[in-house]
Amino acid sequence: MKLWAGRFQKETDTLVNDFNSSIGFDARLYQQDIAGSIAHAEMLGRTGIIEAHEAETIVTGLKAILADIEAGQVEFSLENEDIHMNIEAMLTDRVGEAGKRLHTARSRNDQVAVDTRLYVRSEIPVLITQVLDLEEVLVKKAKANLETVMPGYTHMQRAQPTTFGHYMMAYANMFKRDVTRLEDCLARLDECPLGAGALATSTYPVDRFQTAAALGFAKPTDNSMDSVSDRDYAIELLSALSILMMHLSRFSEEIILWCSWEFKFVDLDDAYSTGSSIMPQKKNPDVAELVRGKTGRVYGALVTLLTVMKALPLAYNKDMQEDKEATFDAIDTVELCLPVFAAMVDTLTVRSKDMARAAAGGFINATDCADYLVKKGLPFREAYMIVGRLVNLCLKTGDTLDTLTLRDFRAISGLFDTDVYQALALKTCVNGRKVYGGPAKESVEKQISLIEEFVAARR
Repeated sequence: MKLWAGRFQKETDTLVNDFNSSIGFDARLYQQDIAGSIAHAEMLGRTGIIEAHEAETIVTGLKAILADIEAGQVEFSLENEDIHMNIEAMLTDRVGEAGKRLHTARSRNDQVAVDTRLYVRSEIPVLITQVLDLEEVLVKKAKANLETVMPGYTHMQRAQPTTFGHYMMAYANMFKRDVTRLEDCLARLDECPLGAGALATSTYPVDRFQTAAALGFAKPTDNSMDSVSDRDYAIELLSALSILMMHLSRFSEEIILWCSWEFKFVDLDDAYSTGSSIMPQKKNPDVAELVRGKTGRVYGALVTLLTVMKALPLAYNKDMQEDKEATFDAIDTVELCLPVFAAMVDTLTVRSKDMARAAAGGFINATDCADYLVKKGLPFREAYMIVGRLVNLCLKTGDTLDTLTLRDFRAISGLFDTDVYQALALKTCVNGRKVYGGPAKESVEKQISLIEEFVAARR
């Protein structure tokens, strides 16, 4: 018999039973559910809502159930719908009448709310650690490539010279923001909904501050209706994870391009590549492609939960059962992607000669050529027009700015002199950009030190 069956005169149809059940996915909340039940039982005993010995019996029974679950000795029942009713039914079977008192002054509404918060709270530090691991890989790659010149792009056209180290720090700063978003989410969910009941608390002298402290929350939530109807923390997490996956996907796209024969900027390690069933020459960037593909899956989880919640009246509605699968899947997906992605980046080989060869083409030192004239006293817009004419000349002759003769330069502007060649050298162009945040060696070293400090503060 179901724990809520008193009001009903018919058994639940098996189709409804299967449709209604969530034990198939919320079984993973068993630790959180038992922790919440222990805190609730101890509070019931301390406040005198139930006898102290009954509370002790309940806590002992719950700890035994936890041990049995973790030993693989428990089989959950579909008949009992969810993790909450499964554990309560097991408890009652084991300890008798005392077990029936556990649900005093509690609803499954505040029970699931605290379970899900506890679960999300336990997973965010795991996610943060994985992002920090990736940050350390990026720092390592940046340090090894402070002077590895490569083209930077806008509109997928070669634009200005940069270094691979500078490029790695761009992504490091993206992932730094991801860490702070996860930390913000963790701070905002640090309130305990237990004791809110179905929506309007209880007539019993429930001590919500005691249960909040017992579960490691900073405080109880301030409004009981909001407590059971709030899933903002899950939506915020899914939003943060979607942004994180967007960053991973952008990085994946670049790696996919870089390891193609058209670019050949990097080689992926064989351990993080796959082959073709028919083309023996192929070495495919499947890890990067799968990360790019799984980004849509995490976006889908965010859209799912936003859509579930968008028109729900207060307080709890059964629609909210749909929060868990989306949240669990997004967390699982990101935790699957981050370690393999970090390992792929860590083991890739940078082809510095190919990067330098690409940087030599595409007139990526054109801005520096204009700046050369500006430093000689010419207004920038006039310098811009002169360099545009030089680029047109190069396109006709097949030259680059570096290979033009001094006569060619002076035919367009008498301000050019022999020092123009040093000014146009790619390493000069890069290392001249010493502005804070720029690609010059000392600037990237500063960026690296900031990321290292950020990571060290969280280790």
